[in-house]
Amino acid sequence: MTKRKPRSQDKPDRVVVDAFVSFLGSHDHPGLKVECRPDDVKHNTPDIDAIAGPFAIEHTSINTVANQRRDTDYFKHVVDGIANELSDKLRCRLRITVEWSAVKTGQKWAAIHEALKDWILTTVPNLPDGVTVIEDGTIAGVPFGLLVRKASDRPHEILFARCEPPDGTLSVEDRVRLEKHARKLAEYKPCRTTILLVESSDIALMNRSVMLGALKTAFSNALPAGVDQVWYADTSVTGREPVFDNLTRDLSE
Repeated sequence: MTKRKPRSQDKPDRVVVDAFVSFLGSHDHPGLKVECRPDDVKHNTPDIDAIAGPFAIEHTSINTVANQRRDTDYFKHVVDGIANELSDKLRCRLRITVEWSAVKTGQKWAAIHEALKDWILTTVPNLPDGVTVIEDGTIAGVPFGLLVRKASDRPHEILFARCEPPDGTLSVEDRVRLEKHARKLAEYKPCRTTILLVESSDIALMNRSVMLGALKTAFSNALPAGVDQVWYADTSVTGREPVFDNLTRDLSE
């Protein structure tokens, strides 16, 4: 039996591509919309993600360290949903940081999730503003320590982050992936403006400067063949629209 190719609505990158087209539409390209999704209709070989007006768009994402997607998934099992559920119940801005690899297999993630929620509701209101170090084993049910920053004079929200690992660099796997995605755009270049849209959801390790440096390294300080523009999609803040940044000029200098 032939395996069904995932529908476009099954793919998380569709949300980012659609948001990007909407962004372009609100900046000098009124009425722009996705007209075709070649990768959805070409069943034998991979193709680009979208055609929108004069643009051919290919989306990809990168890691900043090895196994980042795996470790990020572990982390999300513990913290996802806490901010949305509890932010309105606190009268402060709370940023909780843990060690990069604090969340591991073998831990009871659901129990840690609930223990963190209980601790935030019962203990955080009594913490002083500023930085508080919570040592390993201090919070019942949480097998790692926390670095907590509390500010009662800031907008009320809860943020989670991980400490930067010591050797965060663009992986070889990501360099190969970037080159592969760039090659898909080559056949569209004669009649379209080709765009490589590179996403990162890493709030701890990634920013514009890091992304630009990573892409310069991956593409040897030049635009990859077949690509007219390279854009950075920052999706690091849950619940916020992606932030898009055109890196083309800086990348080609």
